[in-house]
Amino acid sequence: MNTKRHTVANRRDVLKVGVALAGAAWVGEVGLLPATAAAEPGISIGDKDISVISDGLMNLPLSFVLSDAPKDEIARLFKTYGLPLDGGVHPDCNPTLMKTADRVVMFDAGAGPAFMTSTGKLAANLDAAGIDLGAVTDVILTHAHPDHIWGVVDDFDELLFPEAAYHISQAEWDFWRAEDTLQRTPEARKSFVVGARNRFTAIEEQVKFFRGGDEVLPGVEAVVTPGHTPGHTSFAIHGGGETVMVIGDALSNVAVSFERPDWHWGADVDQEMGAQTRFNLLDRLAADKARLIGFHLPYPALGQVVTLGNAYRFVPAV
Repeated sequence: MNTKRHTVANRRDVLKVGVALAGAAWVGEVGLLPATAAAEPGISIGDKDISVISDGLMNLPLSFVLSDAPKDEIARLFKTYGLPLDGGVHPDCNPTLMKTADRVVMFDAGAGPAFMTSTGKLAANLDAAGIDLGAVTDVILTHAHPDHIWGVVDDFDELLFPEAAYHISQAEWDFWRAEDTLQRTPEARKSFVVGARNRFTAIEEQVKFFRGGDEVLPGVEAVVTPGHTPGHTSFAIHGGGETVMVIGDALSNVAVSFERPDWHWGADVDQEMGAQTRFNLLDRLAADKARLIGFHLPYPALGQVVTLGNAYRFVPAV
């Protein structure tokens, strides 16, 4: 692992060259993939089979996620990566499925039926992939934003995975349940708090807590990646001498998170910490040459981080 860490401030200048380094030749390698399939045929490491199940996609105003970034730089960066310049971002939603001999594990539960009409496709896509909802043994949550946790319940407020144990960071649980969280949350996002608390109530009898560094399940290590939310956690899945890291929303945009990790991302609860976490995680992933699965990266969301000069790139798995 690369032990060198950088502050956000001293990396901003060197990353200004990132867009220029991408160039037209890189666009073909970055190529965006539509979320049209129910499940990506997956990979195996050791005794673990890992695949990605689409929950649909979100439609977010650009002003929501990048209100502070220079508009001309946003336009140039989006053009380089072939992202639409229509005043919004349209991230795929990619829960991860892991199967072993004795477990069926979901990393995140999607948005469910009560968030956006373009999300909430997980249950149907699991069915299309031949996965029995009652056979899911564990749901491991990266954090408690709507597109990750609201899907633990169905249209009737019944647990979608009734037999599962639900695993969540103690820090994440404590943040959303804290008495002052609702008061301190901007008005437009207060529903996030209410929704998280409602889902916590639904899973409370089946919940298990972990802290950073814990082995959540055999071969699944909790990696603290705060900023997007206070308890946001990524998960290093180890097997057969390999590692695949499920990163949730720690890196949430195929262009911005890699080219300009210093830019404030509007969906982050703590934007400075979110930026620092991106630098730390990019350093680690590039140094370790570990594969990653990003919840909001272009479906099927599996790839690696590479460096080109002083910038980072996401290279999709072939």
